[in-house]
Amino acid sequence: MASTVAPLNADVEDLRTNVTAQLRNATGPSKVTNLVVCYSPMMIATNGIWQGVNPLEFSLPLFILQVAVIVITTRVLVLLLRPFRQPRVIAEILAGIVLGPSVMGQMELWGNMVFPQRSLLTLETVAHLGLLYFLFLVGLEMDLDVIRRSGKKALFVALAGMALPFCIGTATSFIFRHQVSRNVHQTSFLLFLGVALSVTAFPVLARILAEIKLLNTELGRIAMSAAIVNDMCAWILLALAIAITEVNSTMLSSLWVLLGGVVFVLFCFYVVRPGMWWLIGRVPEGESISDMDVSLILTGVMAAGVCTDALGIHSVFGAFVYGLVIPSGPLGVALIEKLEDFVTGLLLPLFFAISGLRTDVTKVHDPVTVGLLVLVFVMASFAKIMGTIIIAALYTMPFREGVSLGFLMNTRGLVEMIVLNIGRDKQVLGDESFAVMVLVSVAMTALVTPVVTGLQKPARRLVGYKRRNLQRIRHDSELRMLTCVHTTRNVPSVLSLLDLSNPSKRSPIFIYALHLVELTGRASNMLAAAAASASSSNRSGSSALPPMTEHIFNAFENYEMHTGGVSIQTLTAVSPYQSMHDDVSVLAEDKHVSLIVVPFHKQQTVDGGLEPINPSIRGFNESLLSTSPCSVAILVDRGLSAAAARMVDEHSLVLFFFGGPDDREGLAYAWRMVENPGVTLAILRFLPPDYRAQSSSGATYSSDADSRAINIGAEGKTELEMDEEYLGEFRARNQGNNAITYAERTVTNSEETVAVIRSLDSSMHEMYIVGRRPGEPGSPMTSALEDWMESPELGPIGDMLVSSDFSMTVSVLVVQQYVVVDGTAPMSAPAPAPAVNVDPVRQYLSNANQRPPPGLEGYQSIPASSAADSRWSSGTVGF
Repeated sequence: MASTVAPLNADVEDLRTNVTAQLRNATGPSKVTNLVVCYSPMMIATNGIWQGVNPLEFSLPLFILQVAVIVITTRVLVLLLRPFRQPRVIAEILAGIVLGPSVMGQMELWGNMVFPQRSLLTLETVAHLGLLYFLFLVGLEMDLDVIRRSGKKALFVALAGMALPFCIGTATSFIFRHQVSRNVHQTSFLLFLGVALSVTAFPVLARILAEIKLLNTELGRIAMSAAIVNDMCAWILLALAIAITEVNSTMLSSLWVLLGGVVFVLFCFYVVRPGMWWLIGRVPEGESISDMDVSLILTGVMAAGVCTDALGIHSVFGAFVYGLVIPSGPLGVALIEKLEDFVTGLLLPLFFAISGLRTDVTKVHDPVTVGLLVLVFVMASFAKIMGTIIIAALYTMPFREGVSLGFLMNTRGLVEMIVLNIGRDKQVLGDESFAVMVLVSVAMTALVTPVVTGLQKPARRLVGYKRRNLQRIRHDSELRMLTCVHTTRNVPSVLSLLDLSNPSKRSPIFIYALHLVELTGRASNMLAAAAASASSSNRSGSSALPPMTEHIFNAFENYEMHTGGVSIQTLTAVSPYQSMHDDVSVLAEDKHVSLIVVPFHKQQTVDGGLEPINPSIRGFNESLLSTSPCSVAILVDRGLSAAAARMVDEHSLVLFFFGGPDDREGLAYAWRMVENPGVTLAILRFLPPDYRAQSSSGATYSSDADSRAINIGAEGKTELEMDEEYLGEFRARNQGNNAITYAERTVTNSEETVAVIRSLDSSMHEMYIVGRRPGEPGSPMTSALEDWMESPELGPIGDMLVSSDFSMTVSVLVVQQYVVVDGTAPMSAPAPAPAVNVDPVRQYLSNANQRPPPGLEGYQSIPASSAADSRWSSGTVGF
């Protein structure tokens, strides 16, 4: 067939006419599969519409428009499918189908202008380049050591999940081969179909497990490990299938292809891998790899692709093996950071768009072929589920978990799309078979999330634990805390707070150090995050950990090693910030935690101000405050993490007490802190002018009675009475403690409250402790401050203390108490007085067998009038 190419010296008008004619011929009704399209070397960039030229007739403007349309369509579908918790690959494949001949391509203007036949060569070339680098990243993210440690259970699950569907799929296809594989090579068709039916998409599975909160479970770890083994076997089978695909190839040529592939793999493992270790050894400790070395490694990806393509195996196999032999660690992390966002965000959607453009639903005519292909797919999926259930039964796993694992192993995605596209390129799959397989793969993957979510729905906890806040437990008993960190910068401030919390053998602290990792669209290090969720004592090595997680874990483990009275378990939670609070709440309830400590969403800058770290952290903190099963503290670091602050011998803390459950919780934490010999505590209580009248009317308690009798009969008490009771108990048990000072201030409005706090000498103090909702709702002491809050999660006083108007060197700890209403229903926020009915055994559990020392029963509060006339520095009262 002859073709005419426009001469190099043709003018613009001739080029326009020539390309328009080619476009009309290429997209006309008489086009055939082997159409020859002419290209002009001059038709790349246009001189502009003012020259009377259509930009879409030039390759570069058309390619840019196509990329923009594909990315925007993909993102829109991702947003639409997010409420259904569908993985991103579903949206990417559907975007290609929508933009292709099945939907938008039915409009002749769209097909001719946006996706003409002549433009697909450029689009497909760039898409395969993106696919090449994505498979390099997939190989880079797979840790061979993790595969070796995956265990027999994951290995058998992977093998059963591949062997049974492969055998049943090929057997069923062989029976109906005359109906479903007409005019194609029979053996190649069976082999390609078997590979496509038996694979499991590791990146897609990782995303699904994280979305449905199963990544850190035993089920999730088995599924991830089995998926990696499955992926490795799938690539070996794919290389084997390609080697014997050529219809006209002889047995000898197929044998040479296989031998060439084996030599390439051995070369990568025994030459390239040692070379990478040598390269890593040349990099000085603490420095990153040079840009020159990174460029050479990335060039090696294309060289590996060319080698395998020349051998007769697809280029993506070479890129995958090349990435697999690069050692995990700083080199792998540097390559992932430089490539992943660009490749997965921009280039990879082009490949799925090409798959969708090739999927023409209108060519599906034969109902027999469609029905048989769907039957083959269903039989293979059923075989994978049954094989997984059998292995799960052999390992005494529950039947429900076996079914869930079977559906998880049926996750389809990128690997299957690659197999189907290669099969279509090799003319092993026809247009009709290709379209049907793409559609049923999308349907199967979309079915995984709702089925597994329904099977693994956790049972509602009917009976919770009692130690849900600090006020319920004795100040010298074991404290179970959950500390959350987002980055390494959060660690020093958390460790400083733990130092202040007086860990000792007499009052031990058990800490669950949780590294919160945001789940984005990427699959990198997902398996490592799942492995990191196990106890640090059970981890067989740290090579699988992401560098940041490893640094955080090492910091907490070193602290545990050098500090007495502390036990630390390091964990990781991988989740989107929108649902991360659920992971933290479930973990806190499972571990019977009394207090959750989270960092503020802003960090201190060099000039002393605060700047946001990640806006999503603020939403996480707010959601956690409303759903937490225990008390929550938000730590605002304004110098607490500094090395100089941690080295001083004496730490000065100030507690602002307005009343209410949150302030009592802050006092309970301060009580534990002041047991530390290096901590001094100043309590500043704010009282309204009519305080005496309110307290004298509620004469239902007596401070000289036995504390157990008071606490058991605490039902029906007002907030003010409970404040007086807890303050009285605290002061009685700390009588004579020179590290504690106490003062009262009478304030009538918010302005006077601010004035009293401003009068403090902030240079003498290290941290302010305040309740999130101080005093009664609508109290004049804080009501005006509530109207100007920028950070409602800190409450009016906490928000004021972190503003730029106040000291930039004093850290703030904002505490919210977990409150029990009617003794059963949990509440995270304090309820308005007097509607709160305290659990009758609340104080009995915290103060059992404790009585006031003899002679202190008649201890009374300092008169408000005398305290109000004195300054904080001179009018303090020592205990």
